[in-house]
Amino acid sequence: MASEAGSSSGLLNQSTKLTSIGTQTRFAILCVAVIASLGLLYWQVPNTALLIAFGAMVICTAAAVYFIRPQTGLEDEAVTESADWVVTRLIADQSDIGLAVTDRAGRLVCANDLFTKWFNGPAVPPELPLQDGGNDLLATAGRNAWRDGRGYAEGLKRGVAEYAAKVLRTGQGDEYLLWQFTPEIRADILDDTIKMVGGGTGRALSEAGVLATVIGSEGRIRASNAGFALRATGSTDANISGRNFINFLRADDKGTIFFEREGRHGTPVRMFHIPLERTQKKGPALILLIDDDGGTFERGQALEQVESMLSLLPLGLALTDRDGRFLFLNKAFARTAGVGEGEKPLYPGDLMIRDDKSAVADAVRRYASGPPMSGDMAVRLRSGGDDPVALGMASVRGLGDAAVLLSIKDNSEETRLKSQVAQATKMQAVGQLAGGVAHDFNNILTAIIGHCDLMLLRHAPGDSDYDDIQQIRNNSNRAAGLTRQLLAFSRQQTLRPQILQLPDVVADVSNLLKRLLDDNIELEVKHGRNLGLVRADPGQLEQVIINLGVNARDAINDRGPGGGTISISTRSVSPAEVRELKNEILPVGEYTALFVEDTGKGITPQVIGKIFEPFFTTKEVGKGTGLGLSTVYGIVKQSGGYIFADSELGEGASFSIYFPVHKLSDSEKAPASEPLKAAAKKELWGSGHILLVEDEDMVRAVAERALTRQGYSVMTACDGEEGLAHLAAQAEAGEEIFDMIVSDVVMPNMDGPTMAQQVRRDYPDMPILFMSGYAEEQLRKSIDLDNVAFLPKPFSVAQIAEAVGEILTEEGKGDD
Repeated sequence: MASEAGSSSGLLNQSTKLTSIGTQTRFAILCVAVIASLGLLYWQVPNTALLIAFGAMVICTAAAVYFIRPQTGLEDEAVTESADWVVTRLIADQSDIGLAVTDRAGRLVCANDLFTKWFNGPAVPPELPLQDGGNDLLATAGRNAWRDGRGYAEGLKRGVAEYAAKVLRTGQGDEYLLWQFTPEIRADILDDTIKMVGGGTGRALSEAGVLATVIGSEGRIRASNAGFALRATGSTDANISGRNFINFLRADDKGTIFFEREGRHGTPVRMFHIPLERTQKKGPALILLIDDDGGTFERGQALEQVESMLSLLPLGLALTDRDGRFLFLNKAFARTAGVGEGEKPLYPGDLMIRDDKSAVADAVRRYASGPPMSGDMAVRLRSGGDDPVALGMASVRGLGDAAVLLSIKDNSEETRLKSQVAQATKMQAVGQLAGGVAHDFNNILTAIIGHCDLMLLRHAPGDSDYDDIQQIRNNSNRAAGLTRQLLAFSRQQTLRPQILQLPDVVADVSNLLKRLLDDNIELEVKHGRNLGLVRADPGQLEQVIINLGVNARDAINDRGPGGGTISISTRSVSPAEVRELKNEILPVGEYTALFVEDTGKGITPQVIGKIFEPFFTTKEVGKGTGLGLSTVYGIVKQSGGYIFADSELGEGASFSIYFPVHKLSDSEKAPASEPLKAAAKKELWGSGHILLVEDEDMVRAVAERALTRQGYSVMTACDGEEGLAHLAAQAEAGEEIFDMIVSDVVMPNMDGPTMAQQVRRDYPDMPILFMSGYAEEQLRKSIDLDNVAFLPKPFSVAQIAEAVGEILTEEGKGDD
């Protein structure tokens, strides 16, 4: 467009000149009127003095009017008019056509940016850089506009561009011409078709199963829709522009057309060739392809046979057409999808929740129009809650209207089993970690407790250090209790199993449990009949019941001050009842079950899967270690039982424990030959030569000092190899062989059991005492040696001396 400063300045000069001419005309008329008035006055009254007075009065009046009226000069008027044209020009710049304004003198008054851009500056119509007589056409249009109010000109060419002009006479006094220039765009059917196929029309064709592509006169692809790209390349995003169209197709001996990538078993297609230029037989063209529907009648019969077969299968199966509408669904599909009796859903998406509807519809259309393929997706049914189901899809060809085969599978049970397996795996891994930590920590506690015992031997009660040492020992024993809980969870604690009746254990612990409950909580105990025997550690079972009872008490108190009920019951469970439970974890067999139920606030679904994990607790900080239920879990599992937790928020919780019924062996059925003798008082002092094998320096030092103080002669070794070396050295020197060996189990280089096996080959009667933080039952299974005793860690000075004294006394080597 012409520069704003230039056009505004020219417009200002022109407006100033017009205003100046108007002022001069008015002044001349005024002078003529005054002279005429003076002539008439003199003609009537020929008095010179009167004429002079009248003239003076006129001059004074004119001067007063001049000085009193508002001072709006010519320049202000010109600037106002100029400002008006600037606003007009700004508005004209918003138009998408070229605009120019000329006055009666043919001068350019205003022009917008498009006009100056198209015609290289502020050119004045009809003197534009046009070709082929374009300015003559413009001049004629201008004359018509001055005469008739408007004029037209078409076919105005400038280079490759072509314009049409419209000229209007305008302005307050019709003193201006408004020139409007519009570019003429020739319709290009090839470009229009390319845009159509690559845009929304092409997507609609794909969804309808119509494959579309545009090829040039040379046979190369200019554009294609997603359906064609998918069938041709296997991907809707493939860029195939510029590639040879014929390379994607093939024809058999009968002239049937197939897609090359689909191979011999591909679906035949029917092709429609639509030329885009009638004058050129081999010019650009639109190609449409659809699946060949020849033999519709035969395929319809085949579809009926397939539907009859699908209706007999127990699997949930259905068929849809290309638009995703149901053609058929069998009873299994309807039952799994929650379709009611007499209900006829139109689309598969009608059976899904709102979030999955569009995904299912898109997938069905993709399988219907694409190459033959199969797959599945996880969806949530409208009637199935939050648990997903697997919806399988497979392309179907050659069955008339059928396009997609759907299969539905309720995988909620599979999901639940996977969750249980994952939970069991996690618990096993955490248990191994907890056991390892507890074993290492037991070594530390053994050293602390042992040194405390040795220091207490040198300090009498009342000594200034006695109470401090006793406090350290008490805290160490508390820590030892935590490690026992970790070992219980990891099923590595030492149990003393007995054959017992479960109601007897419940009865023994009920009185203690009642003292732990609040007055507003009622304890109910019920026992079934004909309960089978179980084999378990009664002390550990009591801990299980106490822990579950205390947790139930806390859950009731958390619900509110109203109190509640804790119910403990036992009953036998037959194999038939186990089958009815349909629990994949609980094997079929005879069980004696223990149930602990409460009326507390319940457990949320997010928490119930974590309650048996160590250190997990929902209690406030400082009010729980998170080891109660993990200890229960470990004791039950180590005893060969199974534990399950069920709860609904606000409805309380229920813990079910199943112990396998123990079948008595012949030795267990035989009565004892004589009553048990009262245990004699154990003597800690003794004599004997002992080999102590321990890799932990602090534990070895405590054990050596403890045994030495009791009168034993002790030789130490840091691993199994060094212990065997001491034995060999004694044999070579002819010295007295060790009376017994006290050894750790897990050691580097050579562990305790390996050393013990080699010792027994040379000294079959050598007594051996193993020290370990792991479970005695597991160690005995792995060691498989006779005459082996076990001392769990952590132990005190008195405990190790007592264990050694018992063994030597039984062997007849201790002091009488």
